[in-house]
Amino acid sequence: MAVILDMLVQFCQMTVVLLLAPLLTGYVRKMKAQLLGRRGPPLLQPYRDLLRLLRKEVVLAHSASWLFRVAPYLVFAATWVAAALVPTFATGLIFSYAADMIAIVALLGSARFMLALAGLDVGTSFGGIGSSREMMIASLAEPAMLLVVFTVALLAGSTQLSSIAAFMQGPGVGLRVSLALALVALVMVAIAENARIPVDNPATHLELTMVHEAMILEYSGRHLAVIELASFVKLLLYVSVIACVFLPWGVAVSGQGFAAYLTGFAAYLVKLAAGGFLLAVFETAIAKMRVFRVSDFLGAALMLGLLATLLLFVSRVT
Repeated sequence: MAVILDMLVQFCQMTVVLLLAPLLTGYVRKMKAQLLGRRGPPLLQPYRDLLRLLRKEVVLAHSASWLFRVAPYLVFAATWVAAALVPTFATGLIFSYAADMIAIVALLGSARFMLALAGLDVGTSFGGIGSSREMMIASLAEPAMLLVVFTVALLAGSTQLSSIAAFMQGPGVGLRVSLALALVALVMVAIAENARIPVDNPATHLELTMVHEAMILEYSGRHLAVIELASFVKLLLYVSVIACVFLPWGVAVSGQGFAAYLTGFAAYLVKLAAGGFLLAVFETAIAKMRVFRVSDFLGAALMLGLLATLLLFVSRVT
């Protein structure tokens, strides 16, 4: 009976991630519009956009291969699995043994690789530009993300997210400069990975600046809907990782009962709302940088992650 209950809770977590991802994107868009003095789109507009795309016919280029058709589903599957492994409202679930931060980085890297290949497959200039820029960003974002993982792993003694969340809830954490540096580095990586301002503008199709949109410019119909849903899930994934690692308060533990799960879910919604609001404020207050400055931005994140790892390592040795 306990195994069945754990399976149900794990299934609920996977479903919650999928259902809340478009809502988080709609919330960020709404908050940005409100901060700019406009009414903005409805909160449920991303759901309507997905349904509209699902009803449209798929148009494929003559030069598109099987990879171009399969890539959206592979990207979505890898992103959803990575997001489902992150503890949202409960830890210690039946799949928690696989919720390893290095595995999540690998899944996201696989999704990025497939999307870059799809951008190159058709042979258009925009797809090639977007894929090359995406790989340039990944060459700096992934090492910075791994350095953040190493920092947290040195402190918690594990790369498993449930163990990290349990350690962060304990009294032995305290205020650490290394954790603050790791948090800033992770936020910078999340902004770059999700193609948000100042790295990229998800609301524009300007050829000279777009990165993510350039790779998916040839997609339409259900293929584009699946890719858009994967991007929504990816944004929620990074907010969930930040909340799980650095703000694990309120997260329930497997076996505590329905009341604890409900409290954890309410706390998770509050964290998502706070993260979406802070993202909207940040994107409203800052302008998009030039493409050639993105390497400096991610280089700073890489240095912050390296400093966090070195500071924690030196403090543990001494």
